Amino acid sequence: MKYYILLLLGVAFWSGNYVLGRFISSDIEPLQLAFYRWIIVCLILSPILILKYKKLYLAFKNSPKMLISQSVLGITAFNTFLYYGVQTTTATNALLINSSTPMIIVLISFLILNTSISKTQLLGIILSTIGVLFLVLKGDFVNILEFKTTSGDLWIILAGFVWALYTVLLKFKTDDLRPFEFFTLTTFIGTTILSIPFFIFSSDFSLSFIEKSEVLYSLLYIVIFPSILSFYFWNISTLKLTANITGQFTHFMPIFGAIFAYFLLGERLETYHLIGFSLIILGIYISVLFKKLKS
Repeated sequence: MKYYILLLLGVAFWSGNYVLGRFISSDIEPLQLAFYRWIIVCLILSPILILKYKKLYLAFKNSPKMLISQSVLGITAFNTFLYYGVQTTTATNALLINSSTPMIIVLISFLILNTSISKTQLLGIILSTIGVLFLVLKGDFVNILEFKTTSGDLWIILAGFVWALYTVLLKFKTDDLRPFEFFTLTTFIGTTILSIPFFIFSSDFSLSFIEKSEVLYSLLYIVIFPSILSFYFWNISTLKLTANITGQFTHFMPIFGAIFAYFLLGERLETYHLIGFSLIILGIYISVLFKKLKS
């Protein structure tokens, strides 16, 4: 049960990443946000890098391809693509696209790990996906006719595939490192790689964005919660459970998003929220917890 709670916390923090990334998108470039986010995380993690330098170096020497690939997927690419996406797409579109992530994880897991999925798991994924659609379409599936694609949607789709691949490939994490050591090393590698496109393509290298308190506070939240805590919770839970199980917990994002909007923005909770919540929770219970409790 411990790892399910960690997953819930991680997903809750990540839902704030979507909201705040969209909220400050007009004040800071996507590459800026991604780069400075991870630079600050590197500064926070630098004592671990110094203390564990020999161990981290040996782990990299033994498994360079795995560590570089995970660094590029999880650190360099995922959030950068996400921030480019939320610049031009709507929150509704992002949530609709994000709802496909569990199925992408199942597909990639089958192709790479030959992992099968039971009928019960499939039913649960379908139910929770319907719940997500019910939420973002406000209880009326006719609203899907108003769905319009933008370049941002393509970035969100790409981010979803990147995250699904990262999650599945955690199976091959080197045993030489503990989860937080793995996160520390991949963060430094990924940020180093991210600095290349940042210095080549970014049009603004100033720190003028910190003059706006809402941007500064949003960045601090993103650094502490989605960056450090969510990644650690997700990694350790995926290693203990399976990619198929952790992937489905992304369906909790719109639930937490609606709750945050209720308390922070004063938005009302409607009947369709409750129906969507119920379907998501039922779907995850059927595919994940029901089997565990039954055993």
